[in-house]
Amino acid sequence: MVIWVLWMFLGIFSLAPLCGGFGMIVTLLFSKVLTIMNPMSWATPDDVLLSTSLATYLDKKLLVLLRDGRKLLGLLRSFDQFANVVLEGACERVIVGDLYCDVPLGLYVIRGENVVLIGELDLGKEELPPHMTCVPEAEIRRAQKAERESSDLKGTMRKRMEFLDFD
Repeated sequence: MVIWVLWMFLGIFSLAPLCGGFGMIVTLLFSKVLTIMNPMSWATPDDVLLSTSLATYLDKKLLVLLRDGRKLLGLLRSFDQFANVVLEGACERVIVGDLYCDVPLGLYVIRGENVVLIGELDLGKEELPPHMTCVPEAEIRRAQKAERESSDLKGTMRKRMEFLDFD
């Protein structure tokens, strides 16, 4: 397929001056091949799942997962070719066990290299499962600290028992 497309592409330049109308046919065929190979040509405006551009998400509520594990929610207002994004009314969603808190951030600019995942939130559905409990920011920070200390303790216990070589 790639060789045929390459031949078609080269045919545009090599055969067009020599064969008159044939070059135009090759050009038309090549444009059809590009249309067939481009999956976005099949997509309708309703097909958000096939979208590869952030433009379809402008002015919509998004969830942005960052490299450091933070989850940000907000309205996408702008983006560029490097996936740098601007979120309006952004908040950081902190989840610890069954507790969560949305920490307000305001207008937030995110550097594209830190973005792992961007997804649209369905406003018709609930954002969180019903068993999740919203708590104030101070309480979620205490829960985060307790979870961090717990995981550190597990790590030190594991290091102490390393000589047993459980593997």
